Amino acid sequence: MRTVDPRERYSRRFLLKGMAAAVPAAAIATSTDLSVSEAWAEGGALAPTTMKTLVKVARDIYPHDFLGDLYYVNAIKPWNEKAGADPAVKTMLEQGVQRLDADAQKRHGVQYASVGWEAQRVKLLQGVEQTDFFKKIRSDLVVSLYNQRELWKKFGYEGPSADKGGYINRGFADIDWLPKV
Repeated sequence: MRTVDPRERYSRRFLLKGMAAAVPAAAIATSTDLSVSEAWAEGGALAPTTMKTLVKVARDIYPHDFLGDLYYVNAIKPWNEKAGADPAVKTMLEQGVQRLDADAQKRHGVQYASVGWEAQRVKLLQGVEQTDFFKKIRSDLVVSLYNQRELWKKFGYEGPSADKGGYINRGFADIDWLPKV
């Protein structure tokens, strides 16, 4: 059985190298006219405001503070393509977002994406959780969000093990949070 130290160790040098790489990237990102959330929504079947709301919905359904919006955008992108191919899907998504916006406007005086507190947005989602819109978004997000290879390491998932002989001989029983029997 292998012993895993759950604490991550960072040195001063590691942090300085990370900051040195982040400053130019931030400068490039802020020098463009479009924000990240608007750039991916151009030219799609759904309006950019609808896509922005869907990203916020995705973040509220599966909240992970350590994930950037880019992963949620990638999870929502297939809906834009589905809406372009099927008018019924487009109608379902637009009506679902309109209902969320109307509920948010009634309760908070702003659109859903502009509601400041996550707890308030979750209450709005609870109001639509029995609709086909919510059920479809939630069920598809499980796959489209968590099946992104870039995220696997962030969640501690090593990926599929079939090509490596399975999990049995690869640390399947190496959990350290259960008491030894």
